[in-house]
Amino acid sequence: MTAVTPGLVCSHHHLYSSLARGMPAPPKVATNFQEILDQVWWRLDTALDLEMIRWSAMLGAVEALENGTTAIVDHHESPNAIEGSLDVIAEACAEVGVRVLTTYGITDRHGADGAKRGLEENARFIRGGGPGLVGVHAAFTCTDESLEAAAGLAEDLGVGVHIHVCEGIGDTEAPKRLEGLTRDNWLLSHCVHLPTDHTLKGTILHNPMSNLNNGVGYADPARFSNPVALGTDGIGGNVLESFRLAYVMQRSVDVSVGPDPAWKWLETGWDIVPEARNDEVTWSYDPMDPWHIAFTPGIRPLDIKVDGETVLAEGKTTKVDAAEVRAKAAEQATRLHARL
Repeated sequence: MTAVTPGLVCSHHHLYSSLARGMPAPPKVATNFQEILDQVWWRLDTALDLEMIRWSAMLGAVEALENGTTAIVDHHESPNAIEGSLDVIAEACAEVGVRVLTTYGITDRHGADGAKRGLEENARFIRGGGPGLVGVHAAFTCTDESLEAAAGLAEDLGVGVHIHVCEGIGDTEAPKRLEGLTRDNWLLSHCVHLPTDHTLKGTILHNPMSNLNNGVGYADPARFSNPVALGTDGIGGNVLESFRLAYVMQRSVDVSVGPDPAWKWLETGWDIVPEARNDEVTWSYDPMDPWHIAFTPGIRPLDIKVDGETVLAEGKTTKVDAAEVRAKAAEQATRLHARL
């Protein structure tokens, strides 16, 4: 028995992290979130070049498609390979057949010029017709001037801002610093330490596996009045897995709740990338309803159509050779890890 649904949307991804698997251990064991950033992710993103970015995006897109995800909301950073990076990501995803809404996350960690170049990459890509948002890494890595510039650019371009908010305790000043800047079309990722009675506008992107992995806590997104969507924060593209974990995490604080709220969060992805509603995913299981999916492992897509084109047939990608993509990505991962 099979069932058909729209394509799933991963509402917060870091495609560049696809090559991180198996990377060398950091100089010392990270004992908190800031040390994880310093010793892992901020070392990795500075080592990226455009060829690595291309194959990490290709691998991430293939894995998303193999899990029924036809649209990815990507947040990218590569401070030593900024210019043209968003084109590389968009082209890689298009080659696989996956929709992408991408952005460059600006930061002042590398000086004012780095933030300026990030803004320029967002502007260039979006003005050229690229599917994008204006990106900000997080308020605690940006000056007020950069935050205001990003918000202003987004207003000028008629798009939202994609930003990490209160992921760790080091960003608890974000609500005050972003007050008055946010709009309904902003995407606020994580929000673990965001006060329940905050005044920020936008959709909250819940990433339960990443939050647990980084030891930052549980966001308990049911407490917010904002819309909530589900992401992976770069740990693959399996949105059903995020849904299952979001459900049981909510049960950990409210044993009376069922899987329907977490499923609604999954459905919010279609408000972010409406085109994915028209994609068709034929699954190996029927029925594809929250109560079944929450307790049924091993559900997989058999066939997928995006814009009417078959991009997955009998569980295999049709536009690219998935084995070749994995081999090329492994070569780039070896290059990346050597730099680390």
